[in-house]
Amino acid sequence: MIPTMLLFGLVLGRWWKTCLLVATLGWPLLLWFDGIIESPNEFLGAAGLAALNTAVGVAIHQSLLHLLRWLRKDRRAPHHAAA
Repeated sequence: MIPTMLLFGLVLGRWWKTCLLVATLGWPLLLWFDGIIESPNEFLGAAGLAALNTAVGVAIHQSLLHLLRWLRKDRRAPHHAAA
């Protein structure tokens, strides 16, 4: 579960709100339909863990995105030659 949700957050982290919502609802539903979880407590636990693991992937994605934007901004800054 952890690698799947981390990868989900890493790949779709640009749309972080939708990504977190889909992961929080989708993962426990998948487990429920497969018969892996049966009680509401297990469903809530799976939803919480899915949200947490996806949030880590999203945070990594967003951090890399901001880093790349910052690096590009520095490169585009005009360099004025002294006259």
